[in-house]
Amino acid sequence: MIQRFRQLALSAVLLPLALSCHAASAALPAKVEQALKANKISNNSLSVMTVPLSGQTGGLQFNSDVSVNPASTMKLVTTYAALELLGPNHQWKTEFYADGPLKDGVLHGNLYLKGGGDPKLNMEKLWLLLRDLRINGVHQVQGDLVLDRSFFVAPQLPAFNDDGGDANKPFLVKPDSLLVNLKAQRFITRAEGGKVSIAMDPPIATIRIDNQVRVLKAAKCPAWPDIRYNAVDQYDGTTLIVSGQLAEGCSAQTYLSLLDHPSYAAGAVRGIWQELGGKILGKDRLGPVPEDARMLVRAFSPDVVEIVRDINKYSNNTMARQLFLSIGAQFRTEADQDDSLAAQRVIRSWLARKGITAPHLVLENGSGLSRAERISAREMALILQAAWRSPYAAEFRSSMPLVAMDGTMRRRLQRTPLVGEAHIKTGTLNNVRAIAGYSRDSNGQDWAVVAILNDPKPWGATSILDQVLLDTYSQPKR
Repeated sequence: MIQRFRQLALSAVLLPLALSCHAASAALPAKVEQALKANKISNNSLSVMTVPLSGQTGGLQFNSDVSVNPASTMKLVTTYAALELLGPNHQWKTEFYADGPLKDGVLHGNLYLKGGGDPKLNMEKLWLLLRDLRINGVHQVQGDLVLDRSFFVAPQLPAFNDDGGDANKPFLVKPDSLLVNLKAQRFITRAEGGKVSIAMDPPIATIRIDNQVRVLKAAKCPAWPDIRYNAVDQYDGTTLIVSGQLAEGCSAQTYLSLLDHPSYAAGAVRGIWQELGGKILGKDRLGPVPEDARMLVRAFSPDVVEIVRDINKYSNNTMARQLFLSIGAQFRTEADQDDSLAAQRVIRSWLARKGITAPHLVLENGSGLSRAERISAREMALILQAAWRSPYAAEFRSSMPLVAMDGTMRRRLQRTPLVGEAHIKTGTLNNVRAIAGYSRDSNGQDWAVVAILNDPKPWGATSILDQVLLDTYSQPKR
């Protein structure tokens, strides 16, 4: 109790001092106000916090203590927490087990695939794992393919409704102990020789394609071809009805998520195994790996540093949710109902040890793909400040998109002095536009920058947030 009181007392001292000791301005720069007015957005919709990191004076605080939805900038909290709590070299493992003898290439028993929460178990990794299985003498499985998805204690969270009525959008894929290839499939439609062909990658036997696309005469290929996809679930699989029209010589491509996690994982395993010349005679089912089963082969994921980079550069929601649950799984106790609640508890405790109590912080899935998640601009800036002093600051900073060069910032602020000068994470929901990260100014000094806009009509908000970055860069010459 005494220790807890001391933490709270320290936080009460640090929170007001940490960001107010540099004579920060409470008024928006004129050009930011002009951008708000030009886009018919109220000043009250914007929260901003800019903090000098190199000992210089200045900074900006505007609506900085308002609780706002951060959208995908929440990924910065999750990824920074993962670097320190899991460690930069943490890896996930995926394993195959057997419960019967192997004789003359035939496994007389069941084959178990045990997921370990790997956020990046792609098709290449799965192919290598199955190839290793074959090299180790397994050619045929007499029993079942059993999927062990017990690694996570998954939460029951409300469905996210920003999908435009299309539940097959890949960005909506939920986390899973056995997440294979982000549960996404690529469909390529081509019009050649008066016919339309549709290729599916990876090929999964339980998905059938009903090709209703018409071929048109050769013409200039449009940027957005008139191709429509409608998935129909049936008792023995899923039928994807592809309709529309495509000019001769043109093609279209899309990514969809059509199956549940077990069906996708089992379908991918069977598809690759068949290509490798193997057979699985039994059925697909769920179940735990028996205690007396023996491990056949194992594969490790990339480390946390690479995972964090993929998440922040390209704002990958599913990988972020995997990472969030991984934090929970690592530190879960008997008192935790699920790994989401465990992650929330652990992250709050971790922040408190840094003197950051964050009363506005609301964590749900750690990705920002949520209507419930909240933070204030000040709290986000405090977290960025703490990350700047972290032993893993370089890894964290480099994981964010580089302005005008890569990731979700590659097309923004081109032909400005900020090209290559800022690492910025973006966030977008229907009523949210946000940026958070680090930027240099015209004097070569470093800043933490947070700008979050919550508004029913955030049209043109990108220009407003970009102007915050430009004003942060344009400091008086020293």
